[in-house]
Amino acid sequence: MERVVLSGPLHETEETTMNRLAGKVALVTGGSGGIGEAAARRFLAEGARVMLVDVNEEALIRVAKAIAAPADKLAVCVADVSVEADVKRYVAECAKRFGGVDVLFDNAGIEGKIGPLANLAVEDFDRVLAVNVRGAFLGIKHAVPEMVKRGGGSIVVTSSVAGLVGSPGLSAYVSSKHAVIGLMRTAAAELAPLKIRVNTVNPGPIDNRMMRSIEDQAAPGAGDAVKAKFTALVPWGRYGTNEEIANMALFLASDESGYCTGSVFLADGGFTAI
Repeated sequence: MERVVLSGPLHETEETTMNRLAGKVALVTGGSGGIGEAAARRFLAEGARVMLVDVNEEALIRVAKAIAAPADKLAVCVADVSVEADVKRYVAECAKRFGGVDVLFDNAGIEGKIGPLANLAVEDFDRVLAVNVRGAFLGIKHAVPEMVKRGGGSIVVTSSVAGLVGSPGLSAYVSSKHAVIGLMRTAAAELAPLKIRVNTVNPGPIDNRMMRSIEDQAAPGAGDAVKAKFTALVPWGRYGTNEEIANMALFLASDESGYCTGSVFLADGGFTAI
């Protein structure tokens, strides 16, 4: 495989293969977040055309400008993933702009409010499930017809180590991340005859905005102490990076994972090993 050296804002490293997603079109929800942006950069660097989707227009535009890819490679769409009309629109806009959909990185998610479940308002619980679960479901539902037109594809849903274990104070988030694993397994079984693979990527603690929010909500004014406690639970001895999760998403999006479907792919530094 020929390797080339590239420079510029798309690339975290100097050397890249540039063709693992050649000719593919990828939808990335949660596109203004750290993992979404990192995935967009990796997908673009590997030859994909990418549409970033997010409800936060200002943040979405800021990320697109930072990536600085040409308009025939990168597009954005402002949408609420929990609203079916918005999901239909972002899928249709991607298909119109780039000719179809090969990859859905169903990545949008929120942490919600942190605290004892007995104190959690119903509307706060419902909002987390609406974004994290309904959003993933709607993305799959409406991306599938476009993938079928292309002869198949890959769907990667962002779950979490919270999809495998419980965590006090995170009842809504933990519930949602368990739920998307069940959604993924069902979708994988249903969609295999259509040559559409479905898997989850399950990050451990990642050094980004979401973890800052969880730390600060867990102990206002003492977020660093919470981070130290989380870090102590990771055998690898540190938080992960957005780029490490993007690398896993890239593998699952690419044909290298052609026999992988219905599975949970952990990127957690050993968090769930002990």
